[in-house]
Amino acid sequence: MTASPLTIATVNVNGIRAAVKTRNENNHGMLPWLTDHAPDVVLLQEVRASEAIARKALAPALDDGWHLAMTESAVKGRAGVGVLSRTEPTAVRIGFGSNEFDGLGRYIEADFQLGGDTVTAASLYLPSGASLTDDPKDVEKYEEKVRFLDEFGPYLDGLLASGRQVVVAGDWNIAHTERDIKNWKGNRKNSGFLPHEREWVGARLDSGWVDVAREHHGDVDGPYAWWSWRGKAFDNDSGWRIDYHLASPALAGRLQRTWVDRADAYDRRWSDHAPVTAEFA
Repeated sequence: MTASPLTIATVNVNGIRAAVKTRNENNHGMLPWLTDHAPDVVLLQEVRASEAIARKALAPALDDGWHLAMTESAVKGRAGVGVLSRTEPTAVRIGFGSNEFDGLGRYIEADFQLGGDTVTAASLYLPSGASLTDDPKDVEKYEEKVRFLDEFGPYLDGLLASGRQVVVAGDWNIAHTERDIKNWKGNRKNSGFLPHEREWVGARLDSGWVDVAREHHGDVDGPYAWWSWRGKAFDNDSGWRIDYHLASPALAGRLQRTWVDRADAYDRRWSDHAPVTAEFA
């Protein structure tokens, strides 16, 4: 992959089999999007399938020359992340050295070439967590997310310190600021917008990671890339910006543009998330 620029998209597919399914005459799923937009790399989250099933779902793309590297979750039907690319990666690494999380399909890295340099593109699916209530299930989800953040933060710090050109993108399940969520006042006590989660993202940015979409779009609301299926959230653009690229400074300096491929109508959506793409020179 030596051609410039390099476009890296990220999307939570909300189940790869559902994402590629034809829903109606106006919505033929993910595969036409892949053909029409032709990014170089697509970072996938919530594949929710074994690799064999994912390859079957993506067969038309793979037959057309796309390459898939992925890691499924040990919990059937949950999580799973992947890297779909036009050029085969020069290296793939699964996990970040976590005994708890590396087998749960939440993180994968792949190396590609950009103008003679090696660029690492990583797909992340951070746990959604839960608000801390008296419900034992909420407590379990809340504490799981805290443990993930406690382990993954130092890994990101080390990755940045390595000096590599790297972008970590995916479903972070954290809206960092009030600009990143439409109804921020109503979500101050909800998972994804809790103070310690927002502070964790802020600490990554303070350490040197660059939120390329925020840098590109400036101090504006959104652009959002997740909307609930329920009600009029999509029609009213009442969304969250939880899908984003964090890039090392050297790679961020090569950013040309970034955008959200928001469907032009509710019934044309093939996931509750829209793809977010960043283009690097």
